[in-house]
Amino acid sequence: MMIDSDKILSVTEVNQNFSKAAKMADQYGNVVIFKNNKPKYVLYDIDSCPQVTLSENELIEAVGRRVLREHLNAFKELAK
Repeated sequence: MMIDSDKILSVTEVNQNFSKAAKMADQYGNVVIFKNNKPKYVLYDIDSCPQVTLSENELIEAVGRRVLREHLNAFKELAK
């Protein structure tokens, strides 16, 4: 696995500011979390992670969220 230096956080940073880690995972798809200067954990955005297997209900919900997020303006216009 190649690690992009823009996607690295330390365990301390994640503990102090998890929302930063979550935003980075949203932006990049995943964040590598280092512990003792070595890669230890990976935080994935489930919507962009094809390796994660979801149940049928979870998959429907994830797809629904993605469609809503991508077409929110169109849905708002239709609601008028």
